[in-house]
Amino acid sequence: MEIEKPEWFGQMDAILETLNEGVLITDDCWRIVFANSVFEEMTEIPRDEIVGVNAAKLFYSPKDYAIIEERRIKIRAIGRTREEFFLPRKNGGRLPVITSARVLKDPDGRQFAIITYTDISVQKSVEAQLRAANTQLEERHKEIEEDLALAACVQQSLAPESIVWGGIQVEAYFHPVRTIGGDFGLVSPLDEEHLNLLVCDVSGHGIGSALVANRIYSETITQLKNGAPLGDMLRQLNSLVMKSIGSAVFFFTLAAARVDRSGRRMVFAGAGHPPAMIVQPGEEPRLLESRSMVLGTLPDAVDAQATLDVDLQPGDRIVLYTDGITDVFNSNGDILGIEGVEKFVRETALLPFQQMKQGILDRVAAWGEGPPADDMSLVLVEV
Repeated sequence: MEIEKPEWFGQMDAILETLNEGVLITDDCWRIVFANSVFEEMTEIPRDEIVGVNAAKLFYSPKDYAIIEERRIKIRAIGRTREEFFLPRKNGGRLPVITSARVLKDPDGRQFAIITYTDISVQKSVEAQLRAANTQLEERHKEIEEDLALAACVQQSLAPESIVWGGIQVEAYFHPVRTIGGDFGLVSPLDEEHLNLLVCDVSGHGIGSALVANRIYSETITQLKNGAPLGDMLRQLNSLVMKSIGSAVFFFTLAAARVDRSGRRMVFAGAGHPPAMIVQPGEEPRLLESRSMVLGTLPDAVDAQATLDVDLQPGDRIVLYTDGITDVFNSNGDILGIEGVEKFVRETALLPFQQMKQGILDRVAAWGEGPPADDMSLVLVEV
């Protein structure tokens, strides 16, 4: 169908052909009076099949045509629109585009609409790929969360337990800063005459630290069941981590004690760990320093005289803990440190034994600013 074109079209044709966007111009009856070559390429429909035809009826289905009619009403009301839509192609495909339409009048008062179409198929393809990738990530995240929940249950089984063993009382606490962490503890009778106590701190947080901690825990249990002296146990654990894991990223510290059933004698061994404490109500705590170095990095980290023989008195309270207790900072940036924990131990030793653990934890929490930043383990013993 031939459409009479205004004279000013001749001045615009060359300009519109230079654009990278597809361009349609329609008259006041929405008949197409002009289509540039880019629009032709986008739709794969020759221009001689386009000019003179109602724009919406040529390209769109009845359902889509209703959407076009809504947009026409909007154009008439405000004179312009910018929408995301699509262009049907001759082969049945749909090309995603941004359409920008503007109504204008020529010098003779006739109304026309100039519509540009910007191809966004690459953008849409990338968005589809991102949605697919996000779906896969969400599914993987869900799997990881389920695995972490199971791992947390497994690691919780490594937490030291509160028990009463003969005349000896034990209170224990374990809290990973993440779902799982690198701390673990043991409160386990070796036989009818000896009670093993241990806290261990593997460097770092999260999955890697938890896996290393689990491996060390398993070997520790084996060594204890075999009745290994504490010094020999430290050497075996050090050798295990250096040979089996062999990573400079992971190292660990621990404090271990073996208490006689009588409660009058204890063997202690520490390796790069904060000092254990022994306190009587109303007295200053005694500190038991580690004789060995951090484990997992040096073959000779364990001292030749790795253990201490300690005499205990009735009412003595033994305190083992990890550095999640000491390395707590207040609002001024001051660290609690060993001296701060020593003060809390001295204060809470005046409480009944069953209240001492919570007393220490409450004071540590009150000192610190914000949530804990490290795994925390605490074992208290009263003989």
